[in-house]
Amino acid sequence: MKPQQVEVSIPLQPPGAGATPASGRIEQPRDYVLWSLFNLLLGFGLTFVGCFCFPALVYSIKARDCKVLGDMEGARQHGTRAKVLNIICSVLLVLTLLVITIFIISSIVLTTI
Repeated sequence: MKPQQVEVSIPLQPPGAGATPASGRIEQPRDYVLWSLFNLLLGFGLTFVGCFCFPALVYSIKARDCKVLGDMEGARQHGTRAKVLNIICSVLLVLTLLVITIFIISSIVLTTI
């Protein structure tokens, strides 16, 4: 009696995943948590405008939570809002630091005259 050979196929994708898209992999939405945290710490540490940066951190955390739960559209919306708020906060920080630097330089120049 000869042993019989049986073909076995193992699926490489989880059930319900469907076919892979033509572009390769699906791009995950970004959450910008590190940028938000940097803006918040720099805002409170140097210029006291950190309260303007706090909403960006909140939306970043919301985006990360939505991404973990699988709600990619919600994560994309919150991530976009966090990105806009981070840009506004970064511009405010740069302008505030620029004004502080100008005041310090002008006070040094005026005291040496």
